[in-house]
Amino acid sequence: MEVLISKNSVTKDKPKLLVILGPTAVGKSKVGIEIAKRIGGEIVNADSLQVYRYLDIGTAKPLKEEHKQVPHHLIDIIHPNKEFNAGLYRKTAVEVIRDLHKKSTKMILVGGTYLYVRVLLYGIIEGISADMEIRDRLRKLKSAFGISYIYEKLKSFDSESASRIHPNDYVRIERALEAYYLTGSRMSELQEKHGFKENEYEVLKIGLFEEREILRKRIDERVDRMLEEGLVDEVKKLREMGFGKDLKPMQSIGYKQINQYLDGEITVDRAIELIKRDTKRFAKRQMTWLRKDKDIHWYHLPEGLEKIINEAEIFLN
Repeated sequence: MEVLISKNSVTKDKPKLLVILGPTAVGKSKVGIEIAKRIGGEIVNADSLQVYRYLDIGTAKPLKEEHKQVPHHLIDIIHPNKEFNAGLYRKTAVEVIRDLHKKSTKMILVGGTYLYVRVLLYGIIEGISADMEIRDRLRKLKSAFGISYIYEKLKSFDSESASRIHPNDYVRIERALEAYYLTGSRMSELQEKHGFKENEYEVLKIGLFEEREILRKRIDERVDRMLEEGLVDEVKKLREMGFGKDLKPMQSIGYKQINQYLDGEITVDRAIELIKRDTKRFAKRQMTWLRKDKDIHWYHLPEGLEKIINEAEIFLN
């Protein structure tokens, strides 16, 4: 159950969240840690893969030394075979932020999963973005079995929403099922709970950007480094522990391609090539989403670091 705050219950003493955003490999984690060290704060993770235990190298998880320097929250909180989604992230993050706020801890939210950030800041309905994987799967089922099959599926999960939707209105049927698969909650429940419009946090969003070719080079270097650090062995170990290749986190970029290599479907060189290609495409999509957010203050590294720290210090203090 998501913890939502209505307008009437919002107090002037809202938790302050400094949010660090940007595409993969741009340097979000390092900036977050540097800010936390300089002004005495703690990191709250907003990366959808770093929440999983044992997925370390392929998720570019902060090193143990960095954990010692700055406390991190919402990292390694769930096993790879357990369900986790934006709704569960919001529920968990709200509790962590509430506890840190009680202790007057300065909080820096860091992560590349913009959906998680939006759901945390604005609520579950507004935060749900389109998931093309889910939509493609539903459309294949519709093509194979007809729209009535999809409608009956919605009725089995959320009869109340189904009663409000015409059996031939596929767009709304798809959206209701998409919301359920992403959050674990029925659309009718989400709409009922989503009564607030005012943000329950004071927020400063910092965006990091890099020139396209430089970022692409960084991605190549990061992937090479992951392989050198033992990404293949990490995936082998996960499989030996019983975490199959079909699990959601094992189908993410990096893990999916190494699983294909281990199964003899592609060569290791091809796996590396695909990881680099798909990561670059993902970074491009991330920037497309982020550019639509007009509240983000954009900075370029390294020359923007001191300005970021100064702005963060003024905001959090």
